[in-house]
Amino acid sequence: MSRIIAGVAGGAGLANVPGDKTRPTTDRVKEALFSRLDSYGVLAGARVLDLFAGSGALGVESASRGAAEVDLVEQSDKAAGVCRKNAELVNKALRRTVVRVHRSGVQPFLDRLHPHDRWDLVLMDPPYPLPEAELAQVLDTLAPRLAEGAVVVIERSSRSPEPRWPAGLERFAEKKYGETMLWYAEPAPPAS
Repeated sequence: MSRIIAGVAGGAGLANVPGDKTRPTTDRVKEALFSRLDSYGVLAGARVLDLFAGSGALGVESASRGAAEVDLVEQSDKAAGVCRKNAELVNKALRRTVVRVHRSGVQPFLDRLHPHDRWDLVLMDPPYPLPEAELAQVLDTLAPRLAEGAVVVIERSSRSPEPRWPAGLERFAEKKYGETMLWYAEPAPPAS
């Protein structure tokens, strides 16, 4: 069973998406990821976007650890329902609505956003079969919507190629955990 590791709702069990269409991030990977994000100082008061949210475990972990706003974006009805349960759990612990769920495909969600919307942290755990060209399109749309000092984390199979980073976004770290690879990127400094 997946759980929230730390923060206001630390230790609470999370609902999981039934079946094998999603792969929950292991507690080991989640602990390492959030330890790194804590060291970057990116979580406190952050505006977080969890794309391809699955159960929403990464987004609700962010809320439990001090993010100000978290948007979970999930296309599957079943998974979005699980996201709503997990969002409700964390919102109740926080005594306010921090986590919102959007039942939508990722690209249509990004295309509908207000041009001034910006995020401090973007967590992406796309399905392994997602074509690299689709992931590249999402990153291209996302790049201009990042706040200064933002961090983007992509979780993929360690057998997947490195994402194609668009202009305006560059990788600054990567870490392999068995079958899981985490890629970290940030807004690229403007060309001089």
